[in-house]
Amino acid sequence: MKFFPESALVQLEFDKVKALLVEHCKSVYAKEKAGDLRIHTRKEFIELELQQSHEYKLLVQHAQYFPNDHTLNLSKELRLLGIPGAVLAGEQFVAIRKLAESLQSIFRWFDNDRRLAYPALGKVIAETYFEKAVLEMIDEVLDESGNVKDNASEALASIRLNLYKRRNELRRLFDRIVQKLTKAGYVADIEESFLNGRRVVAVFAEQKRQVKGILHGESDTRKTAFIEPEETIELNNEIYALENEESREIYRILRELTANLSVYAPLLKVYHEILGEYDFIRGKEKLAVDMNGNYPLLNEKAHIHLVQASHPLLYLYNLRAKKPTIPVDLSLNEKDRILVISGPNAGGKTVTLKTAGLLQLMVQSGLLVPAHPTSEFGIFKQIMIHIGDTQSLEFELSTYSSHLKNMKYLIENANGKTLFFIDELGSGSDPNLGGAFAEVILEELTRKHAMGIVTTHYLNLKVMANKTPGIVNGAMAFDEKNLLPMYKLIIGKPGSSYTFSIAERIGLDPALIARARKLVDEEHFRLDKLLNRTEQDLREIEKKEKELHKLIKENERLKKDMETLMDKEKHHQQVELLKHQNRITEDRIAYLKDMERKLRQIVFDWRKTESQEDKKELIRQMQVLLFKQNQQQANEKVKKKVGSKYEEVGGDIVIGNKVLMKKNHQVGEVKEIRGKKAVVQLGLMPITVDLKDLIVVTEKSVDKLTS
Repeated sequence: MKFFPESALVQLEFDKVKALLVEHCKSVYAKEKAGDLRIHTRKEFIELELQQSHEYKLLVQHAQYFPNDHTLNLSKELRLLGIPGAVLAGEQFVAIRKLAESLQSIFRWFDNDRRLAYPALGKVIAETYFEKAVLEMIDEVLDESGNVKDNASEALASIRLNLYKRRNELRRLFDRIVQKLTKAGYVADIEESFLNGRRVVAVFAEQKRQVKGILHGESDTRKTAFIEPEETIELNNEIYALENEESREIYRILRELTANLSVYAPLLKVYHEILGEYDFIRGKEKLAVDMNGNYPLLNEKAHIHLVQASHPLLYLYNLRAKKPTIPVDLSLNEKDRILVISGPNAGGKTVTLKTAGLLQLMVQSGLLVPAHPTSEFGIFKQIMIHIGDTQSLEFELSTYSSHLKNMKYLIENANGKTLFFIDELGSGSDPNLGGAFAEVILEELTRKHAMGIVTTHYLNLKVMANKTPGIVNGAMAFDEKNLLPMYKLIIGKPGSSYTFSIAERIGLDPALIARARKLVDEEHFRLDKLLNRTEQDLREIEKKEKELHKLIKENERLKKDMETLMDKEKHHQQVELLKHQNRITEDRIAYLKDMERKLRQIVFDWRKTESQEDKKELIRQMQVLLFKQNQQQANEKVKKKVGSKYEEVGGDIVIGNKVLMKKNHQVGEVKEIRGKKAVVQLGLMPITVDLKDLIVVTEKSVDKLTS
């Protein structure tokens, strides 16, 4: 990616993000890669690095272990391993073994399921393999502490066996000598010591001539002399010779191991880079967690769509200060290529501009960004910026001359893959003339299809953005009542500088404000005032819109609750209906089973009987059984018909009462009572019925019948 000027990355504070990433890396490889972080322009590279960071973040979020605990800086050891004739020490081989062991753990971790679940992380080891011979070669020669094993060679085993015997022999002989000298009163408090690799006895200085042997030295106080007894000299010489032989054999074994292992030096170098790569990915994950970074959408086309995006450094600062960070939403695309942001000073224009620039750099370098995952980033091949005072003392250029020089470079080199950021376009010159040049510059950048963000206070640029295709206005919201910036970007409208409002609020003399207003062009003043009022109206509309959305959501919730309640009631009714139907069905089945049983019994009796009388009785029983149901149904109909006209009132029966006959469900009038019986007029025929089989009824009123 190309940058203009050379300080572009520093001005967008990309160097600070890299410094934070370096702090999160442990290995030298990862720190160097973070310090020289590359900004890619090929989609496959960017996507791979973003996905690797995202997958590692998922691992951490799901509390899954990844075996890259060891941070190994083995550049020196691996260089030595590749040099013919070089010899590595035991502890260096232990470090190399740890490197191979770490790669073995990583290869084992990536089973088939994990390779499918984390393809980007798995791609780090896709082009290599694990060689178990490295571990076997080291384990054959060295123990866990890096000491050469006794069985590393037959010669070493023999030397160490002899050393063991001679040292035991020396120990026994030395103990006898010390006991003898102790009895004689020659031995000092410390008794024995080692000097120059030889075992010596500590005797009082005045007694040193009483002990035969070699004087190896005296203490600082000259009160103690260290003497090698005459009897142990030969044994000490033998042990010394054996120790030299052991050192030579160990050196030979390590040189041979180094030569054998040098075959795998290139592979081990790859292993070292893989561990460094995973450390680098882990560093990016930790930075993403600190900054609340997410994996955005990536597109080959040059465009930006930021959703709830925050400046990462501002987010970290506010997090430490326990202050909220106001996110920004903005889009640059084929339709709206240039965003012109206006508004009062210290309202957040430059922060918004830097946020878009820094996040674009982070994405193209493979870093997760503090924005909603639905944010979308295109790929740009050059970034050009002009932020702050670029006056050059070296070339004796004024602020405006330097400004125009930078604009000249932008116009000449901008294209469809250029992303530019210009802070205070046209500043540093006469407002009218500077504004005119600013319009020309914007027109030319639009014609070149470049994308970018411009901040300004010029009214003519706000008007131009409103009527020029490809350019869109944006305003930083401002609380005029409290004179406080709201740090919120509003797309689609220009912003007021609130010059006179701020002057009035801070208590400047009204006469001075009035004089200043007279000096301002009336159209200019009216437009700024209109912008001011429009912004306040828009904020009020937004407030009401939020309240409306809240009420709509509440209404939807209540509607959903009502539908749920109605569904439950409907379900309850269906269940009750089914239960009722099941009860009727069960009664019907029971009745049919009973009828079947009785019919079987009648058939059985028919076959057994021979008497005609008995057979007639059986036929009668069958008729009763078969036609009883029809009779019951007829009775039910009569009962239902009577029930629709009359209602039971009960009580004593007297002459003139309307009564219901229980057996046939017919209604008549009582004409006479004879003891326990009554004469009931039923139509034209009077009949006698038991009083207990009668119920007093009365005709239902018209209201009851119609209701």
